[in-house]
Amino acid sequence: MTLDEKVMQLQCIWSGKSALQDPDGSFSPDKASRRLPHGLGMLARPCERQVDVGLDVIGDTGRDVHRDAADTARYSGAVQRWAREHTRLGIPLLLHEEALHGYAARGATSFPQAIALASSFDPALVTEVFGVAAAEMRVRGANLALAPVVDVARDPRWGRIEETFGEDPLLCAEIGKAAVRGFSGDTLPLARGKVLATLKHFAAYGQPESGTNTGPVSVGERVLREEFLAPFEDVLAATKAVAVMPAYNEIDGIPAHGHDWLLNRVLRGEWRFDGIVVGDYGGVGNLANRFKVAADLEQAAAMALAAGVDVDTPDARAFQKLAEGVRAGRIDIALVDQAVARVLRVKFEAGLFEMADADPAAADAATATPAAIALARKAAARCAVLLRNEGGLLPLGADKVGRMLVLGTHARDTPIGGYSGVPRKVVSVLEGLQEEGVRAGFPVAYAEGVRLTEQRIWGQDPINFTPPEVNRRLIAEAVEAARAADTIVMVLGDNEMTAREAWSERHLGDRLGLDLLGQQNALAQAIFDLGKPTVVLLLNGRPLSVNLLARRATALIEGWYMGQETGHAVADLLFGRATPGGKLPVTIARDAGQLPVHYRTKVGARRGYLDGPVEPLYPFGFGLSYTRFAIGAPQLDRSSIRAGESVRVRVEVANVGTREGDEVVQLYLSPESGPVTRATLALRAFHRVTLAPGQRRTVAFTLGPRDFHAWDRAMRRQPAPGTYQVRAGASSVQLASAPLRVLPAA
Repeated sequence: MTLDEKVMQLQCIWSGKSALQDPDGSFSPDKASRRLPHGLGMLARPCERQVDVGLDVIGDTGRDVHRDAADTARYSGAVQRWAREHTRLGIPLLLHEEALHGYAARGATSFPQAIALASSFDPALVTEVFGVAAAEMRVRGANLALAPVVDVARDPRWGRIEETFGEDPLLCAEIGKAAVRGFSGDTLPLARGKVLATLKHFAAYGQPESGTNTGPVSVGERVLREEFLAPFEDVLAATKAVAVMPAYNEIDGIPAHGHDWLLNRVLRGEWRFDGIVVGDYGGVGNLANRFKVAADLEQAAAMALAAGVDVDTPDARAFQKLAEGVRAGRIDIALVDQAVARVLRVKFEAGLFEMADADPAAADAATATPAAIALARKAAARCAVLLRNEGGLLPLGADKVGRMLVLGTHARDTPIGGYSGVPRKVVSVLEGLQEEGVRAGFPVAYAEGVRLTEQRIWGQDPINFTPPEVNRRLIAEAVEAARAADTIVMVLGDNEMTAREAWSERHLGDRLGLDLLGQQNALAQAIFDLGKPTVVLLLNGRPLSVNLLARRATALIEGWYMGQETGHAVADLLFGRATPGGKLPVTIARDAGQLPVHYRTKVGARRGYLDGPVEPLYPFGFGLSYTRFAIGAPQLDRSSIRAGESVRVRVEVANVGTREGDEVVQLYLSPESGPVTRATLALRAFHRVTLAPGQRRTVAFTLGPRDFHAWDRAMRRQPAPGTYQVRAGASSVQLASAPLRVLPAA
């Protein structure tokens, strides 16, 4: 390979696609050959028409920026044929797409947001979901997903918390493993309908200073390893993930894209990762442009390359300087060779050289199939978390609903969250309940009640909040309508503009506070004062401090963003065809003043406050059901073990209510002492079960040697003998325990 051919394998094109296309948006081999005579390693988002720099990005609706399935397949096929037939070496491209909660493309199936999927505590379901996403991507020609996000999220003010699997390292790892298996399967080369997966954002991205996106992260090595690196290590060890994406943040003064210790020593050295490190969009250039640790883009490219970054995305403005730097002797060619070898190895191991072109005729038929839509509906119901159900209001009896009123702008214009495509159909809450009313014979009325923003376009920079005087009028109209109703369903929360990735100072998405935005509390207060049965459904990206709703709603459901089948799933839940069984993957704060608030605290934390309770509004792992469960104390097969041994744990769970339902049996460990302080409680396993009334089941777990390890004072992972409490229950605060003694190894 020539130097130019090598460095092109490390580059990506996104906004520059317009220079490779004919006026109709189709890919032009002639233009590509003139512009890219030495080939190309990666192309971003073939599903986007992207005919001009600055076009709106994924998640926008109402604009023709997305290709349909057949057009994407044609485009992808043309790109790969050009690479094979019109470049000297014939090396195929990595074609990457976003797939945070389904393939983010026109017509593709949109599933519940990532934080909702984590609420399912159901890895098998998550594997199914990302299996559909992979199939819909692959049939259009894509072969690399920029997902899943396995960041441990510790600040709900951060607008990207919805993209994560929550606050717990083990939960993030288990749901992350399930996602990768859905994307990639368990074998390489990739099987039919599978794509490569990218773990992101490495690392500690979910605890930014002040809760603002890309903010500095100030944590020591112990916390970094115990909390933030652990999910990445576990997922890489257990799956076929071949790509890792560094985070936008700095850690203790060193940006992740130039972090030699993080990428070379830990990721590649300690963990033996031999895949590729794919820079986040603009992350390499940020070393010069934002962090000022590099003098210019060439120096940024050299720094990132030396630290272990292999591909510069989205338009390789830094890595475009590599060839010049090598020729001038400023960049070591050995670093280029090392990165190229990794990129080519991934392409060979994935089977890209043998992969057939996408078939446009098959692409449309394989997109948003009836089975995929049914799975989206099932997933939405399984992810919902029931937070309150006073007097057993839910499930509703169709014969007792009377006149139903549905309130909230997002009941009619239902949000599905960031990094979404444009599904063929989003079933709104209102549509789902209207269909239920027609089927069961009760009337359904609607009033907007309150409006958050005048638009909800995720990619639009300015946010136009609805004026209070408009909402005062809407609230008055809603109260008048509610006087005539017998049952009220009120939809509150966020939308794609009020909780989102803040990718620039002009495009914000992080919050100062955590209460409901705008006049939503005023609407809720006015409706509650009427004293009528009121179900509140939250559709939101971040966990909100909904103190008023927690006190006064008759029933409260945390739905997060539920995907394109929102309305059908809500009807299933409210009328008992589905029973809530989800659990919170995060702790919900009473007030932003409690932050950081998570359950994995140290012994010195949470002493108390002068002016309010220290306990959160809702604890990690919490979630109610329409039935009741009894979970017994954990039964250990022995009361002591030696370091390096395992112990088997049995937990009996019984449905002591009158309806079938799901419970998540959660197993935690609490160390009583040790060489260093550790989290006072740590989730070590979980299992979701479905039980009929009166049914009992024994759930078996195994705690292995690594569960009793700790990072010692010299930062070595070692067995930590001592006494532990093995705890089991339905949440992080509803636990029974049994002691276990871990003795030093013989």
